[in-house]
Order: sequence, then structure tokens, then C-alpha cells
Amino acid sequence: MSGQAASYYNANEGFAEEPQNGLPASSKKADGVNNDYQNGNQPSGEPKPPPYSQDQHPQEPPPPYTEFDEAFKIERPKYNDIWAGLLLIAVFLGYVAVSGLTIHKYATYKGFSGGGIYDSSNDFSLNTNTLVLFIFVLCVALVFSWAYFTAARYFTKTFIWATGILNIVFALATGIYYIAKKQYGGGIVFLLFGVFAIICFISWIPRIPFTAFMMQTTMDVARGYGHVFLVSALGGIVTVAFSAWFSVTLVAIYVAYEPDSTGTNPACANGGCSRAKVIGLIVYVTFAMYWFSEWVKNTVHTTIAGVYGSWYFFSNSPGGMPRGSTRGAFRRATTYSFGSISFGSLIIAIIQMLRQACSVAQRQQAAQGNMIGSIFIWILGCVISLLDWLVTLFNRYAFCHIALYGKAYIPAAKDTWTMMRDRGIDALVQDCLMGPVLTMGSTFVAYVCALLSYLYLQFTKPSYNANGDYTPVIMAFAFLIGLQVCQVFMTPIGSGVETIFVAMGWDPQVMINDHPDIYYKLVELYPRVQEAIHA
Repeated sequence: MSGQAASYYNANEGFAEEPQNGLPASSKKADGVNNDYQNGNQPSGEPKPPPYSQDQHPQEPPPPYTEFDEAFKIERPKYNDIWAGLLLIAVFLGYVAVSGLTIHKYATYKGFSGGGIYDSSNDFSLNTNTLVLFIFVLCVALVFSWAYFTAARYFTKTFIWATGILNIVFALATGIYYIAKKQYGGGIVFLLFGVFAIICFISWIPRIPFTAFMMQTTMDVARGYGHVFLVSALGGIVTVAFSAWFSVTLVAIYVAYEPDSTGTNPACANGGCSRAKVIGLIVYVTFAMYWFSEWVKNTVHTTIAGVYGSWYFFSNSPGGMPRGSTRGAFRRATTYSFGSISFGSLIIAIIQMLRQACSVAQRQQAAQGNMIGSIFIWILGCVISLLDWLVTLFNRYAFCHIALYGKAYIPAAKDTWTMMRDRGIDALVQDCLMGPVLTMGSTFVAYVCALLSYLYLQFTKPSYNANGDYTPVIMAFAFLIGLQVCQVFMTPIGSGVETIFVAMGWDPQVMINDHPDIYYKLVELYPRVQEAIHA
């Protein structure tokens, strides 16, 4: 019956008292209920509340659950962080308006921009040649992302090794290639990235067996419960479709509003074109693309976290897994938690916009041969990337909490992280390579897309890029498309591991009682898990 312990967690109160001796004060003896968790022992007799319950008394075991909403009840169903949800809808509608207007102008003057790779009269801005390139980038991103996901599913340990090695090889090869092309700034940056990747990979080696086992566990659950792979596929399809829409919109903005000193752009015949307008619209649609893509990714993550949470707490209980776990988790993610997911995604979107700006600036400096400026911007980009990693890590564990208990974003993030630190689960998170592996995998796909765009521009030699002015911009957007598509496809793998870690923080005894095979294998591979599980 330990699988039903999750139902006693009070999702609305949070932490009312400061922790004492490693546990919240509410987990001490209260109202005559002896809580043995502080000693690492499962209480005997009737099921007791987990250590983070707020003034809950033992109850008679509830009847077997039949639906997700019954298994993980929200005491007062309400929508959280409404402002963020409304803002996301407003930004998306604005994106639709901008896209519709610019694509209409693009279609009106399509003959000027050409219908293929080489027939464009537009020699000053992006045109149909660029649109064809983005189609190739989308196809490559889709194929590589799906292949990468399949490799993770069937060749788990090899997948981890291959990820580290491929990143090293690709970074060093790209650096050497750029230096051979006399783009010394970009070459040195990629060589530094390769050295950094080597250092990281060496530190990985002792932790690979632990990470491989966690990945295999999540894959086994995904095969037997819910519709994890279906959710991943649908999320990937939505992201690819949106990326294609974004690519068309991006090219259309340049065609519709990029001014030409010779006055040959027919779209500017009646005025209204300016470089400032192009930059402003590009910034807006890129931000909208980041925010919406992050929302899709986090909605997929939250939905799958609901499935894994149902498995952890109920798969071995008398009532079994709640029916419709996937459907129930998705419904909660798109209704009560829509605003909370939008809020968390907004924070990431802002950080990624800054990283994108650094990426464009770094490539421009490298193309101009400014080695010092290129390296300085690369260092700044690394700092922003580190911030992105930290916030993403924080977000994903908070979304696990939101998936099951429907709390607002900030309280969920605060409570989840406090529980993880109090239980010692943060040590497991730091020693598990799942986040770095998936990040490096997505980055690898993104670099392949960026390299494809560079080679495409070198071979097709579009007239608008005769001086290479647009190369950094196009490579940056190709990188963005590849990164976002792969991250959505890889979301289910990380979601499973993260949900298991968070669930162990909520009720570690469930792991020992209901999943002993997994627990003892973890102890064998990673003895420190006993410190966390018995905290």
C-alpha cells in the first residue's frame, strides 16, 4: 500500500516550518503520530503520510484509483499563473499576425525572390534559396533526432559513449576546418570547445554505468506504461511543423521589409521598409519561436512526468496504475498548469534569446577575423549557457511537481528543490549524466545543422551572400532549429529519470518496497543512493 502514499501529500501548503536536523519540523512527531522516516525506517501498521505532509493524520486506505485526477487530486482545482498563459497566447497571436502579413507580401512578390535555389532576382536579402536550405535543415534535424532517440532506446550504454566521443570529434574537426578556411576566430573557439568536451567526458567515465541503468529503467517503463513514445512523436511533429512555419516567416520578413539602396525591391515600392523594422520583427518572431517551442517541450515533459509518477507510486499497489494517466496528465498540463508551464518556459526563452544573440555576434566576429572579440563573446555565451543549464535543470524538476500536484510555478520550484536537498537527491542529480548527455546530443544535432547551412551557402553561392554577411545569421538560425527539434524528441528520456528522482524525494520508501529490483541495482552501481533513500 506504500504506492498510495502520494495521495497524502498536501499540494497546497508547501513548507510551513523550517527544517530541523535535515527534516522539516512537520515530519517530527505530531498529533500522536510517530513518523519513523527520520530514522530511515518504514512505519509499521497502516500507511503513514510521507515526510513532507502538512499536519495530515493517518487515514483509511482509499479505494483503488481509476483515473489520474483521482490518484493525484488537487484540493481546490484552479488555474495557476494565469498572466503567463495569457501573455503566451497574446505573443502567439502576434506571431500569427506578423507571419500572415509577411508571408502574404512574400507570396505577392514571389517571382522576385525566385521559386528555387538559383532563379532569384533578389541579391540583397534572404530569398527562396534560403527557404530551401531551411527545409534541408529541418529534414536533417528530424532524421538525426529520431536516430538519436532510437539509439538511446536500444543501445543505451553505447549511446552515452557515442555522445561524448562524437561531440569531441565534431568540435575538433569543425575547429580545424574553420582554421583551414582562415576563419581563425571561429576555429579557435571550436578547438576550445573540443578541449572542454574532452575534460567533461573524462569526468563522465566513472558515472556512465549509473546513468545507463537509469536510462534503461525509464525505457522499460516507457515500453510498458502509458503512451510515452506517442507523446514524444507528437511533440516532435508539432515542433518540426512550427519550425517550418518559422523558417518561412523568417525569409518572408527579409523579402518584405529589407531595404535596397538601388530600389529594386518591389515590396518596398510604397515605402515602409527599413533595417530597424527587419531587426525588430526578427527579434520578435525568434522570441515567439523560442517561447512556444519551450512550451511544447515542457508540456511534453509535464505529461510524461505524470505517467512516470503514476508508475512509481501505483504500479505495484492493489489498485494498479490509474487509467488514462497520459490523458489525465496532458489535460492537467494544458488547463490548470498551462500558466505555470508558460511561466517557466518564458524564463528559458529569455535566456536562450540572449544566447542566440551571442551566437550571432560570435560568428560575425569570427567571419571578420576578429579573434579576440570572437573569443570574448564565446566566453560570454558560455556563461549564459551555464545559466541556461541551471535554470532548465531547476525548471524540469519543478515541472515534475506541477505534473502531479498542479501547484503554481514558483511554489512548486521552491518546494521541490527543498525536498530534493533535504533528502540528498541533489547528489544523485549531480552525479547522473542524463542532463549533460541529452544536452550534448541536442547540441551535436544543432552543430550538424549549422555545418550543413555553411556548406550549402558555400556550394550554392547565393548572390545576396556574396560577401558572406548573412552566413553567421543563417548558421545561427539553423543551429536553433536543430537544437529545438532534438530537445523535444529527447524530452521523454530525461523526464523519466527526473521524475523518479523527485518521487524518491517525496516518498523514498516506495522505491524500497515497491521497486526493490531497481533499488538494489542502484545500490550496487551507486552506493551513495542509500544515503539519499534513507535520509
